[in-house]
Amino acid sequence: MLAKRRLVIGITGATGSIYAVRMLQVLRERAPDIETHLVVSPSGVLNIKYELDLDRKAVHDMADRVYSFRDVGATLASGGFDTAGMVVVPCSMRTLAAVAHGFSDNLITRAADVTLKERRRLVLMVRETPLNLAHLRNMTSVTEMGGVIFPPLPAFYHHPKTIEEMVDHTVARVLELVNIDVQGPRWEGT
Repeated sequence: MLAKRRLVIGITGATGSIYAVRMLQVLRERAPDIETHLVVSPSGVLNIKYELDLDRKAVHDMADRVYSFRDVGATLASGGFDTAGMVVVPCSMRTLAAVAHGFSDNLITRAADVTLKERRRLVLMVRETPLNLAHLRNMTSVTEMGGVIFPPLPAFYHHPKTIEEMVDHTVARVLELVNIDVQGPRWEGT
């Protein structure tokens, strides 16, 4: 039996927790070969409660493994812990800045740093608008280090009828970036 591929998911305090929860659900439903490793920041917990009316336990139950935000000694903090990559969804500007400048002061930013140093795929679903120069420079810095900046902007070419369809399309696109195919709508041309 082949070992499952591991995906690290970090949830921070930016708006857009629907993307994180839906990503965990889609992975559970459509990607049985993926093992999810979850870290949620305290602000992420607050946003999930506010935006989706879900508690910490409900979200933790969606993941295969859950780690404390402050546990910088967890397995995720080591390059020896092999993963398919990491997605920070949503990614706050604070987390973006910490990753851009190598501040590994919590498990999300440490795991992101490890992902970059091991040359694995790091996708940051940054959530802020409008963007100031510091945000743009931090995005450039992470991109130069090999990370992918993926603001969760909805696409309309697949004619979504619901918010859920827009979210599912974005989730599928992000997962493609870490080589996980969950069969979302694709651009077929005009």
